[in-house]
Amino acid sequence: MKEILDVIQNILNLGAAVMLPIVITILGLIFRMSFGNAFKSGLLVGIGFQGLSLTIDLLTKSVRPAVAYYKHLGQGFTTVDVGWAAVGAASWGVPFAALAVLLIVLINFILIMTKVTKVMNIDIWNYIHFLVPGTLAYALSGSFWLGLIITVGLSVISLIAGQIVAPKWEKYYGLEGTTCTTLSYIILAYPIGLFTNWLVEHIPGLNKIHISMGQIDKKLGFLGNPAVIGVIVGIFLGIMTKQSWQTDLTIAMGISSVLVLIPKMVSVMMEGLSAIGDATQTFMRKKVGSDSKLYIGMDVALSLGDPTNVTVSVLLIPVAILFAFLIPHMNYFPVGMLTSIVYMIPLVSLACKGDLFKTIIGSVIMLLISEIGANVFSPEATAMMHATGIKVSGMVTDGFFGYNLPNVIISIIHRLLV
Repeated sequence: MKEILDVIQNILNLGAAVMLPIVITILGLIFRMSFGNAFKSGLLVGIGFQGLSLTIDLLTKSVRPAVAYYKHLGQGFTTVDVGWAAVGAASWGVPFAALAVLLIVLINFILIMTKVTKVMNIDIWNYIHFLVPGTLAYALSGSFWLGLIITVGLSVISLIAGQIVAPKWEKYYGLEGTTCTTLSYIILAYPIGLFTNWLVEHIPGLNKIHISMGQIDKKLGFLGNPAVIGVIVGIFLGIMTKQSWQTDLTIAMGISSVLVLIPKMVSVMMEGLSAIGDATQTFMRKKVGSDSKLYIGMDVALSLGDPTNVTVSVLLIPVAILFAFLIPHMNYFPVGMLTSIVYMIPLVSLACKGDLFKTIIGSVIMLLISEIGANVFSPEATAMMHATGIKVSGMVTDGFFGYNLPNVIISIIHRLLV
């Protein structure tokens, strides 16, 4: 089993930009594409993803001075926010990780061929959204099999949830033939967005407020252009955090560039995915039935090309910091959480149909729940890290223990039973 895990880990270490072309090429050949077309599709998806990763990294670097300004305010907190990457990487060290991955892929294939699901989840890097809760259950119970069952079970739930959001996802974001299978956000952020949408529509006065990036573009002329909005938001963030005028402009240009470049990178990915999608649909109609359609399950990052998502993400940075001082008995400073905000927004925005006002409200609710959960369940987060063999000094936590609903449920059940 260790050898299998090592092979899987070595493959994952190649990174998505390297693995996606390989995975897409193999899928293309399975779905009867010529090698040349399959390979071209794989390259375009990989290139687009690489560009998307670089652009998100640019966003992180651009707002770093603002984050640094807030970071010194966090001195005195007793728990360390280690960030989602550390928690996700730790989950791959659990004893059942390799077996779980094999079972997830096998079960997904069986469910497609038996017409139970129309979703093929190729987002192997986000298996951490199943593995982290499974690892938590293993850490708290000591049961190998309980951890494995929860991990595999959650992968099936992600297929179900992904299929539910698929029609709206591909229509709103224009991502034909794809859906989101990033579990944490489709089972929490999306329902929060739906609730927010319903709530605002039933509050007199607020239900008359409808703001979209398209409306801003039309009413403000060139000031409503995403590139210009990025500059305005960047300067605002710089002034708020008392940066020099040079840093203000650097932040502004960074955010502006992100708003322009992300849609370009997504379009490159979609050029490759649309070709593989067409081949997939043709194959499924021949093998499974004329009415069959297959959605390709992808990372939530694919939807970051929407200007609403990036704009709200940047606006929520100071809100996240503010919550650290407003939430009672807060024991950690959400530095790691800031890297997760950009991924929390898209499913809220989808549920709110891109309405900027509703998306901000829903995203604030999502962020508040995430920070409270990470604060309350830091003992469970620390126990999970120890169970994977990672020794940490003191208490640690991450947003995963707030925005990943299975983690929250497992932690609550554990506290009720002990």
